[in-house]
Amino acid sequence: MMKNIAWDNYQIFLAVARHGGLTAAAGVTALSPATLGRRMVEFEREIGRELFIRSQTGYRLTADGRQLLDHLTELEAAARKVEIWRGGASGQALVRIVAGTWNGWLLADNFPAICTERDDFRIDLHIAERRASLAHRETDIGIRAFEAEEGNLAAVMVGEVAYAAYRARYSVDVGPGRWLAVDTENAISAYLRWPHENQAGNIVVTVNRPRSLRDLALSGAGIAVLPCFVGDLEPRLERMGGEIKDLRHRQWIVMNNDDRHRREIRIVVERMRKLMIAHADLFAGKRPSHGG
Repeated sequence: MMKNIAWDNYQIFLAVARHGGLTAAAGVTALSPATLGRRMVEFEREIGRELFIRSQTGYRLTADGRQLLDHLTELEAAARKVEIWRGGASGQALVRIVAGTWNGWLLADNFPAICTERDDFRIDLHIAERRASLAHRETDIGIRAFEAEEGNLAAVMVGEVAYAAYRARYSVDVGPGRWLAVDTENAISAYLRWPHENQAGNIVVTVNRPRSLRDLALSGAGIAVLPCFVGDLEPRLERMGGEIKDLRHRQWIVMNNDDRHRREIRIVVERMRKLMIAHADLFAGKRPSHGG
């Protein structure tokens, strides 16, 4: 009979499987990549199955790994139902939102428009660049840069997002420029890959989180590609040239179709929709009055 395996090993497996590698999973587990790698080797030995195909580009799931991920996802969904039941009994339901760096920044900056002290629910705001997974209720609400492909998801389109290159206002022009970029392992989105694909020879600083790009650009360290609703809202930044049109995309608020009628989810989705529609011109690259 197989001995009991610690539940935290399954949770670590979920982090590595969903983030596709050790470095990205380290950011959500507070464990080092080396520790995660060792724990996954031990976990495979305990469970008696090979779960990952390891390569320089990351960790890819084997057939057994995909099956385990499906089983654990079903367990999470069942646990979520219990959580909803408990929340309903206590009057403190939980609404889980997953957003990328900059939408998360916008939500945090306008949080009273999303959740007030009069609300009888709590918010869990999770910031992640990888796409929100809602098919099995891993989360309740996500913001995506593409239309939902899963049949059991509902979606609300909230406009388009434009991107441009930004530098500190009144910076000295230094020829082709000093470019800032997220490192290749964490450059998941198209705008994060753009400097590597178009300015690779001029990149002088790489970081592992998109949030640092704005801060470095403000310091005068170089040029960063940012969503226009981020760069144009900061009067200390100016655009380098026009919009990078190849990066423009639509965005959607998505939720599980079975949960979209839950009162607290309806409320939060509608508030998010109003907030994002109110910023639609900025998202689409129409500059505010201070834009240069």
